[in-house]
Amino acid sequence: MARSLPPISPSTALCGVILHPAGHTRSPAMHNAAFAALGIDARYLAFDVAPAALGDAIAGARALGIRQLAVSIPHKVAVLEHLDAVEETARRIGAVNTVTREGERLVGANTDWVGAVRALERERPLAGAHAVVLGAGGTARAVAFGLGERGARVRVLNRTVAKAERLARELGADGAGGLGELGERPCDVLVNTTRVGLGDDEESPVPAEALPKGAVVMDAVYEPQETRLLRDAAAAGCATVGGKWMLVEQAAEQIRLWTGQEPPLDVMARAFDGAGG
Repeated sequence: MARSLPPISPSTALCGVILHPAGHTRSPAMHNAAFAALGIDARYLAFDVAPAALGDAIAGARALGIRQLAVSIPHKVAVLEHLDAVEETARRIGAVNTVTREGERLVGANTDWVGAVRALERERPLAGAHAVVLGAGGTARAVAFGLGERGARVRVLNRTVAKAERLARELGADGAGGLGELGERPCDVLVNTTRVGLGDDEESPVPAEALPKGAVVMDAVYEPQETRLLRDAAAAGCATVGGKWMLVEQAAEQIRLWTGQEPPLDVMARAFDGAGG
C-alpha cells in the first residue's frame, strides 16, 4: 500500500515540476520520499504547463511562494527569459532544469549535467573517453557539457544536423553530425537524449547493428526503465545505464541546492521504483 503523505499546512513549502504533456512522472514520489526522510515540511507536485502558458506559470510560482521548480521538456531553454538570474553553469549550457527561490528572486540552475555524469561514472571514468550524444535539446546540452567537464571528447549527433552543429559549437564539443554517422568514429560512451523510445519499448534511436561494441550506453528515457536501446546494447555486450539513475542523481542535486542537506539516494531510488505505472 502506498505510504500516505502528511497534510499540507500553511507552513508547508511547495515545490514541483513543470512539464508538457504531464503524463506520468516519478519526480513527486522521489522528492516527497526524500523530504519525509530528511524531516522537511514540504510537498512536491506535478504541473502540466503548455508552452504558451510558461510565463504565466512562472509568475504564478512567484505569487504562490513556491520554493523550487524542476523544469522538464519542453521548457528547459524557454524558461531562461522568465527568471531573475541564471547560474553561470546553466548559462553556459543554455538550459535550466531547476528554479530555486532565493529571497524574492527566482534563480535558474542546471543539475541534469551532474545527474548524467554521476550516472555514467557508475560504470567507467569519463576522462579521455570518446563520447557521442544523440539529440540537440536541453537535455543534450547538459549531457554534452557534463561529459566535456569530465574530460571526454564529445560528438553530438542529431536528426537535424544544423542543430547538432550549433550545440557543438556553443559548448566546444569535438564535432557534430547526423544520427546515421554513429559507428564512423570510436565511441566509448553513448548517451541518448532524444525522446525516441519514451513510453514505447519497441522503438530505438539506433539500429542494433550500429551500436558500438563494448561501450557504455545510457538512455535518458526512464519510462520504460528497460528501453529497446538498452536491450539491444546489452545484447551487443555493452554496459548499460538506465534513465533512472540520471533522474535520481539530478533530483538529489536539486535537493542539495535548495536545502543544503544530503539526500538519501537509496530512499529516492526505492521511491522511483515504487512509482512505476
